[in-house]
Amino acid sequence: MDEAPRIVIAGASGRMGRMLAYLAAESDRVRLGACLERPGHDWIGRDIGTAMGGAALGVAVSDDADAALAQCEALIDFTAPDATADLAARAAQAGAVHVIGTTGMDATHLAAIRAAAARTVVVRAGNMSLGVNLLVEITRQVAAALDADFDIEITEAHHRHKVDAPSGTALMLGEAAAAGRGVRLADVADRGRDGITGARTPGAIGFAALRGGDIIGEHDVLFAGAGERITLRHVASDRAVFARGALKAALWGQGRAPGEYGMRDVLGM
Repeated sequence: MDEAPRIVIAGASGRMGRMLAYLAAESDRVRLGACLERPGHDWIGRDIGTAMGGAALGVAVSDDADAALAQCEALIDFTAPDATADLAARAAQAGAVHVIGTTGMDATHLAAIRAAAARTVVVRAGNMSLGVNLLVEITRQVAAALDADFDIEITEAHHRHKVDAPSGTALMLGEAAAAGRGVRLADVADRGRDGITGARTPGAIGFAALRGGDIIGEHDVLFAGAGERITLRHVASDRAVFARGALKAALWGQGRAPGEYGMRDVLGM
């Protein structure tokens, strides 16, 4: 592609939407092409820059996804499951790369994304930071190296506004640990303990979620054995790490064959 690809930002008023709009507008590798919000949102028709309290960026917020996608090459989407499933079909129709950071999706949402990936490039990840994706790979390797005498517990912490738990990143880590052990996460996950639970189930992969304040994202994977513990940790101190990863994915997807990809593909892992 001779010119920098134009990017559509879905959910422009959200935390990630604002960060993406700023970074895309400042980038010399992509162009901020359009910003979307739900119908009736009070940002509709306003310049995204002034709506965010800064200088005008020359892009008005719209609720017309089809018109936005018709003039852009990629869509970055950190919204909600129903919105993402709808946008997946629209992005596929337009032939735009669809970068998805939305979490909390069910089987119906995932089926809609798979259908869209038959027609366009979809890059979907529970977390788009380089550090987290390295942590996922290390978790798989450590789980493969240690036997079931080491219990695996995954703890995550996020801000008070996060609506799904465990986080998409925690589930990525759980999938990696399960893969390392050669089991299905669905068969061994323990996602809630309360009351008289009895002893820990051998081979379980436990999850715990903390919510409070403005925590951007913290993830720990604990391997606890008799007399020793190993803890793998990632802390995000700036939401920009996720936005930069999403922009990298949008660039990487240009000219690729249709299909569903992850950040491991983008990072060449």
